[in-house]
Amino acid sequence: MRITATFRATRRVPLLQVLKSAVATIAAWLVAGWLVQGQLPVFAAIAALLVVQPSVNQSFGKAVERSVGVILGVLVATGLSLAFGQSTWIILIAIVVAMLVAWALKMTPPTSNQVAISAMLVLALGASSPEYALDRVIETLIGAAIGIIVNALIVPPVAVAPAREQLARLGGELAASVDRLADALEEARSRADLEALMIEARLLRPMRDAADAAIVAGEESLTLNPRRSAHRDELGQLRELLTKLSPIVTQVIGMTRAFADHYDETLHDEMTVRAIAEQLHRVAHDVRLAARVAEPEPEPLTSETPALTSALVIAPPKSGHWILVGSLMEDLRRIREELGAE
Repeated sequence: MRITATFRATRRVPLLQVLKSAVATIAAWLVAGWLVQGQLPVFAAIAALLVVQPSVNQSFGKAVERSVGVILGVLVATGLSLAFGQSTWIILIAIVVAMLVAWALKMTPPTSNQVAISAMLVLALGASSPEYALDRVIETLIGAAIGIIVNALIVPPVAVAPAREQLARLGGELAASVDRLADALEEARSRADLEALMIEARLLRPMRDAADAAIVAGEESLTLNPRRSAHRDELGQLRELLTKLSPIVTQVIGMTRAFADHYDETLHDEMTVRAIAEQLHRVAHDVRLAARVAEPEPEPLTSETPALTSALVIAPPKSGHWILVGSLMEDLRRIREELGAE
């Protein structure tokens, strides 16, 4: 693993978020310095800097995390300072005690670290009275509140576009996988072709998981977001599309697996297999039709009418193929149900 991968991201944070962090930090410094006299508003600036997150909901969570950590850290530092005075060894003890308190309360690692850091900073900056501790808590709350307000008012992030992109990719690749399986049912394939077909089908699972994660991120970005009303229906359509495509992904992988496992060169002589291939091409068309919901500028289709309009009537297959044909037919029936075919 490259050393730079431990501290460098695959892509930059949006410049807008950097600017919002800067605005929040400066505003917190000025407001806290005006309201809480006496000390440099370091706690307010740090809180504002940490609270500005990719979504308003995450900002709120970070604000709670930061505030709870500071309050506990300040209480630990103030208690030890009043009991034992101020010295270097008290700072070290405060760090250990703060970590143990956080551990006893089952706090998350970021909150635990915040408790210890706050205790250290309070003692290092010269805590000598409960008034000083109270000022630091108020200062932190001011910084956290400003961070939330800035993130909510200055173009609050909405992560709907990434969800749309992932769903469009999933729909396109799913349709392509169905077409590839249909082509394989119509013409002879080598063992290498079958393995490639199976690998391509398996790639649908991580694409489905990525689409689901993108929708979850989009839903989180709308929580507490003033712009949520304009995007709630859009994200709901994407979630509905994923609900429809997800079982089809499972069925297509299963059909591809069954085809690869039971393949033989006489399979293409079956009229039923050719009929199934035709139905799969219709499935691919209908999947593309359904996935147009996720495309900002969908490409025109040959037909915008669903292709699965009639049931498939088959003749009894040869004895050597009835297991495969039965498996394909059952998966095809389930796909038709998901696509709403009558």
